[in-house]
Amino acid sequence: MELDWATPAPSTPVPGGSSGTGAESASAPVRVLGPDGSAAGNGARPSAGTGVTSPSVGTFYRCPEPGAEPFVQVGDQVKASQQLAIIEVMKLMIPVEADRDAVVTEALADDGQSVEYGQPLFTLGPVA
Repeated sequence: MELDWATPAPSTPVPGGSSGTGAESASAPVRVLGPDGSAAGNGARPSAGTGVTSPSVGTFYRCPEPGAEPFVQVGDQVKASQQLAIIEVMKLMIPVEADRDAVVTEALADDGQSVEYGQPLFTLGPVA
């Protein structure tokens, strides 16, 4: 079996700076932000540690319920897959978990803050 794919014609530019095809954004380098919100440079992660990002758009919560203690504090040592926070999306609670054993070096989002997919939430450093 042999298939031929037609090359798509250039589309009309879309307001907002995108050319509309989406192909450019799919191959564009990912921009990693440091803890202070500045670019980390060259697509590399900050040297101070790696981040945990939001798995979805939603509302960020550091506590399991109002008035409770946060899941983790800055300086806490966490294990891989330990819950760090919750993202609420349309009454669905999505856990935010550590991807490895580490130490929480910075919390980058406030409780009750709206967050975007991929937004940095925590910075994790090496276990001492």
